[in-house]
Amino acid sequence: MQLIRGLHNLSACQKRFFDGCILTIGNFDGIHLGHQQVLKALCRTAKQTGLPTVVMIFEPLPIEYFSPQSAPDRLMNLREKLQAFADTQIDYVLCMPFNADFANLTAQEFVKQVLVDALNIKHLVIGDDFRFGKGRLGDYAFLQEAGESFGFSVTDMPTFCREEERVSSTRIRAALQKPDLAEAQRLLGRPFSFNGRVIHGQKLGRTIGFPTLNLNPKRIQMPVMGVFAVWVDGIADRPWPGVANIGLRPTVDGVRPSIEVHLFDWDQDLYGRHIDVNLAYFIRPEMKFDGLEALKQQIAQDAEQARAFFAAGDD
Repeated sequence: MQLIRGLHNLSACQKRFFDGCILTIGNFDGIHLGHQQVLKALCRTAKQTGLPTVVMIFEPLPIEYFSPQSAPDRLMNLREKLQAFADTQIDYVLCMPFNADFANLTAQEFVKQVLVDALNIKHLVIGDDFRFGKGRLGDYAFLQEAGESFGFSVTDMPTFCREEERVSSTRIRAALQKPDLAEAQRLLGRPFSFNGRVIHGQKLGRTIGFPTLNLNPKRIQMPVMGVFAVWVDGIADRPWPGVANIGLRPTVDGVRPSIEVHLFDWDQDLYGRHIDVNLAYFIRPEMKFDGLEALKQQIAQDAEQARAFFAAGDD
């Protein structure tokens, strides 16, 4: 998978697109089971035609551009999304900057300037709720007509349902807010996880006997809060168990979202490393304690509960 940042960087790939490409467009937040059906359809068509596959995504997401104060928490940051695409058979991810110029493109301009002139599109795979262009006036019917004029075809993917309900990023966020990790996993097709770089924190955990990895998740806010038993990937030849707190750290007057992971039986320096954290089991919501001693006692109980969860899984 190759990342292309903006149309101005397409020149290096123009030879690959000389005969055209197979494209899909969307936010792909979470790359859940519904998204995966779109990607599979994209790859099937590409295999039949011999053309490269392209996924167009946006940074920021359109809703973050138009309504930053009310935009929902992301299930994936850009790095995590690209990692997930890299695990598929997609050839290119085209990351478009969503700015005023892009937002003001009419549906007609988007088709002509972006899809036809820049990408030489031959087939487009879209979800059934896809809208585009200024005022969101472009839809499947519009694309069908445009395709007849410009020589490309369009596949409208039906809604993918699980338990007779539409699989969507919104539904996954609702599951995580409960949090219902099993429901989120059913919709995602995998456990909910996130990636973060280990950064220097206040180093408070080591003073109470529970040293933690402080993570920068590259998000304004996480879609899930609380204390969890976790598996950590990227630090050893196997997933490593631990316990994580995702929240604001109210006991020490935290005001910004924080992620702290205590690894069991681990003593190596990981500063600067990117690690993947998989939520395995919900222990409790975040709460405020009367001082560090009460916090220390609760963390000990959390760690004991997490260890018990992992031990039961090994039986």
